[in-house]
Amino acid sequence: MRATLFAILALALLTPAFAQDDPHAACAAPPSYVPAELLERPIPLRQGIGNSHEAVTTASKEAQAFYDQGLNFLESYVWIEASRSFHQALRHDPKLAMAYLGLSRTHSGLDDAQGAKTYLEKAKVLASGASEREQRRVAIREAQLAAMDDIEDAAKLAAYRKVVDDALAKDIDDPQLWLLAGNAQEPTAAGRGQRGTAATVPYYNQVLALVPDHASAHHYLVHTYETIGLIDRALEHGEVYARESPSIPHAAHMWAHDLRRVGRIDEAIVQFKKTDALERAWYEAEKFDPALDWHHSHNLDLLSTCYQHKGQMALAEKTMREAAGLEVLDAYRAFNARGLPAFLIHRGRYAEALEAARAMTKTEYAQARTVGHALAAHALVALGRVDEARAELAAAEGDLAQVPLVTPGIVPKRSMVKGWVDAARGELLLRTGGREQAREILKEAQRELRATPGPDAWTQTLFRLETMARSAREAGDWELAEHTAKQMLDHDAAYGGSHLALALVLAERGDAAGARLEMEQAKRFWRDADGDMAELRQVDGALTSKR
Repeated sequence: MRATLFAILALALLTPAFAQDDPHAACAAPPSYVPAELLERPIPLRQGIGNSHEAVTTASKEAQAFYDQGLNFLESYVWIEASRSFHQALRHDPKLAMAYLGLSRTHSGLDDAQGAKTYLEKAKVLASGASEREQRRVAIREAQLAAMDDIEDAAKLAAYRKVVDDALAKDIDDPQLWLLAGNAQEPTAAGRGQRGTAATVPYYNQVLALVPDHASAHHYLVHTYETIGLIDRALEHGEVYARESPSIPHAAHMWAHDLRRVGRIDEAIVQFKKTDALERAWYEAEKFDPALDWHHSHNLDLLSTCYQHKGQMALAEKTMREAAGLEVLDAYRAFNARGLPAFLIHRGRYAEALEAARAMTKTEYAQARTVGHALAAHALVALGRVDEARAELAAAEGDLAQVPLVTPGIVPKRSMVKGWVDAARGELLLRTGGREQAREILKEAQRELRATPGPDAWTQTLFRLETMARSAREAGDWELAEHTAKQMLDHDAAYGGSHLALALVLAERGDAAGARLEMEQAKRFWRDADGDMAELRQVDGALTSKR
């Protein structure tokens, strides 16, 4: 029977004597948020994790196998297993420079800049015994880290890209180098396949020309097509990635991203739940805290919003609170904590929302504090505590100024945060008599929120639009309510709330027939909703009264 990524614990751990014989176990790598013991823990060979392969300078077949395994985990952002695999390769060949290079890339994924540099230096020491091709790879990594150190320096970014281009001229048929070249075309030197633009597509397509079923190329194309808004293409590549990497939680998760975007919510839930099951089996086998895996809370966040989308609010809240209960270890997860207070505002539970929003303001991360203050302002306005809301808005604006304009990896940058502050400002004005100015601000905030890349942002934006539509109706601004309802339909026409928002506008306009059609659509999309959901009762009441 083939071992999978989440094999039983007896297979996962090697003997203590083997671990003690590790020639580099005591190497002085600076700590990441994951304990060194876990990152260096022995690991067996896995199956179903992708098909990346790169021949490296080693006489050990075992070192080669574990290097390839590390590469596959690295390219799927499974940082812990990537680190373990590269360390395992080094147990078989302590002079394997490329394994140290893999560890350098892994520690960048762990947001451990010093660790990334430490492992690069180890690779450089051993590079003289590696091939010229591998030496060029070490040079690429050195140029990349230099550019990442000064993330806004265009000259360093250009220098990094030139080193990649020069290497391609010598290794034109190297699929792994084409993958890296695609990463290098992202907006910053920290690119690792998650922020691709149209310019990256030819690079990953070249990988597929060389290796047609290359799982990592399909993975990066999913992210790229999502970023540029070609969801149907992302969906195609997501299905292949999931098929080629069945033991990788992120592969099932990525396919779910886009099943959701095309209205196939039930199928998306199946994939998000598969992801969750794979992750939980892994944590149980290896006996470590799920909070150490960046991916777990992210998957729970998207699963919870799928339930919210279907109107299954009890399941949505339960899943959201589980995600919120995980320890926050980085800026990305701190920012994503906005899900719970935003949900509570969406449900009209303003006192609870205020408490959850203020918890966000206590973190060390400016991104989370900014959004926490903005959501607190919204809750306070709804509670009639306008002066306190103004103070929270001022605090949000102060923290926003501390959010960097450009950030590495998936760390939220200012443009991803600004829309939340603008929305709070607009809603405060809307409720306090500044209707014209509020309308202008909220329309721009909607544009900013809808332009924010990433699956979390896409889903949160839908429910934020719904909250704005409700605020507009309550304030009697039917022009803004209509604009927002149309934004919702354009954003996601497969959501019951989008149709309800337009139905209420049409009813106000006197278009009873149009309102009824939209109510019927809302009813269809909420066919599995909780029976006590207020919006569903509203729809049922409207449809019953007009028969």
